Amino acid sequence: MGKTGLVYHPAYLEHDMGAGHPESPNRLRAIVQRLEESGIAARLVRIEPRKAEDEWITQVHNSNYLAALTRQAPASGRVSLDPDTSMSPGTLHAAYVAAGGALAAVDAIMAQEVDHVFCAVRPPGHHAEAGQAMGFCFFNTVAIAARYLQKKYGLTRVLIVDWDVHHGNGTQHSFENDPSVLFFSTHQYPHYPGTGRETERGKGAGEGFTINVPMEAGEGDDEYRAVFQKVLVAAADDFKPEFVIISAGFDAHKDDPLASMGLTESGYAELTEIVAGIATRHANGRILSSLEGGYNLTALAASVEAHIKTLLAV
Repeated sequence: MGKTGLVYHPAYLEHDMGAGHPESPNRLRAIVQRLEESGIAARLVRIEPRKAEDEWITQVHNSNYLAALTRQAPASGRVSLDPDTSMSPGTLHAAYVAAGGALAAVDAIMAQEVDHVFCAVRPPGHHAEAGQAMGFCFFNTVAIAARYLQKKYGLTRVLIVDWDVHHGNGTQHSFENDPSVLFFSTHQYPHYPGTGRETERGKGAGEGFTINVPMEAGEGDDEYRAVFQKVLVAAADDFKPEFVIISAGFDAHKDDPLASMGLTESGYAELTEIVAGIATRHANGRILSSLEGGYNLTALAASVEAHIKTLLAV
């Protein structure tokens, strides 16, 4: 069995979009409480996040966007960036430390201190575009981690698996021209943000390195398992990734209030096992998993527990 790390920091709780907003600090509180009460937390290697350096943020986001976020960050109250996404005084720092948590996780994995890491971070990231916050997201954490792997560690084949119920538009757009990153996404369709058609396969040199599998409302463990076993495994075994990143949203759970899918905790464990098999065959077991969505607190905590338990057993 390999070692599993955990990234968490109280700064992640300081991002607050208001009472009643589904992307709430209580999401992380529920996860941390579940990991502590189950005894799993004691089995994890704690990895201290840092504030990500602009050098790495700007591998994905443009400098004008960073300047705009800095300018808009409120000293008190909230500033709305889109109908769903707002900044509180702690938002920008939380986003920087979320991205930095992923960078610290990469460093720990590449130094062979751990084999895999779960990043219990917020705000989430996969909707964030190069110059735009959207869908609760500010910095695209997994995209920044992938660029870091390429630029700092010289990796040439990175697999990103996004099983969040919403399509990771920002991640797709970051790599759609890049054949060194294979982006694989399952997502409810049609659904927010409206991207992720099967015909979106990448552009130019990156054509064929974007794989979208739209899922119909109500599909659950059996349908997801089949897609992962048939589509993902075949593509990944052909690609032979040197590192695997998971955009780990847990909002395709049957009890999630923002979607209509049917996954269970057992389903997430199975998906984790399939992805871990890919990592074992090709990437020396290296997996970075970063929290995206998941809005029913009980289902979220239970799904994260199942996910991490599976990683611990690999």
